Amino acid sequence: MQRVVEVEKLTIEQEYENMLRPLCFDDYIGQSKIKKNLQVFIKAAQKRNECLDHVLFFGPPGLGKTTLANIISNEMNTNIKTTAAPMIEKSGDLAAILTNLEEGDVLFIDEIHRLSPAIEEVLYSAMEDFRLDIIIGSGPAAQTIKIDLPPFTLIGATTRAGMISSPLRDRFGMHFRLQFYSHEELSQIIIKASHKLNKVCLVDAALETAKRSRGTPRIALRLLKRIRDYAEVENELEITLERSKYALDELGVDGHGFDELDLKLLKLLSSSEKAIGLATIAAALSEDEGTIEDVIEPYLLANGFIEKTPRGRIATPKTYQLFGQK
Repeated sequence: MQRVVEVEKLTIEQEYENMLRPLCFDDYIGQSKIKKNLQVFIKAAQKRNECLDHVLFFGPPGLGKTTLANIISNEMNTNIKTTAAPMIEKSGDLAAILTNLEEGDVLFIDEIHRLSPAIEEVLYSAMEDFRLDIIIGSGPAAQTIKIDLPPFTLIGATTRAGMISSPLRDRFGMHFRLQFYSHEELSQIIIKASHKLNKVCLVDAALETAKRSRGTPRIALRLLKRIRDYAEVENELEITLERSKYALDELGVDGHGFDELDLKLLKLLSSSEKAIGLATIAAALSEDEGTIEDVIEPYLLANGFIEKTPRGRIATPKTYQLFGQK
């Protein structure tokens, strides 16, 4: 089921997303600690005339991992090559990507936790020694060919850092966990984006939208575009608070940013007297376990609506209060 608060990328919206992405740190709102540290490390690398050390971004989807990778490339004045781990099916695919890099280039691999062990092995020497070790043939006739690579920066992004093998994780010089955004930060993002969409969003309307965006910029921008559609149909020059509330209610996104799927999960947990396992929740909601863990749960956990226990998930007093239960 497609959700309006879904944070996985939609191909049809990629062009809009690229248009709304900030291109430099000055325009990037939020993640202030990460931004400050990256600016220092980039300046240091430029002073030494070296490429930036490898970077690993992790955290829930939609928080700006891809955007930060592009900003790093822009700040370093280098090219960026982008791919996703599921697209790298064999070591030859990775070798082709690596040998096409130029000195100082940024290679961004999304969903890096999904790399197969065989491909990870190829990546180790490339990250450490900027060398590609390729085995040709098999058995006694097997030969290893070593290809030197130009120095490059690998940026990996993942929603599931725990699934990355330790040898690969240890080869990243910098690890950054992205946090959910505050309502004020999201409000600023929405107002900036509304100007780019030629439909100015008023401050109170932006704040209302931010409160229903689950702390996630990608969701905030998606909701903004849908609210803009409602405003355009009514021939309104600006996005007002009343229009935002109406559109968000029509979209089924409540004041907490919950949609039907979130509420189903919370009701399921609040109606049970014991913890419920992930597999049981997935069956009850007709969703796969990965979607529940990566998309639905992070926001509910971060805001104290559910808890994870050794026996499964349980509702918190905050959830019981939401439904008027004791």
